[in-house]
Amino acid sequence: MATNPPSGDGHRNGAVKDRSQVRNPKTDTWTKRDKDTGRFMDGKKDGKPFKGVRKER
Repeated sequence: MATNPPSGDGHRNGAVKDRSQVRNPKTDTWTKRDKDTGRFMDGKKDGKPFKGVRKER
């Protein structure tokens, strides 16, 4: 399997597992959700989506 060099520089290869994110249209923020429990975990204040986390439709 190919890797993106240099390894060990702190960036992620691929998507975050067992997480998804959904946008709240009222507050225009993105909220991260746990796939297994369905609980909301974290929110972003700047209005930009989380990096590497899949979006719900």
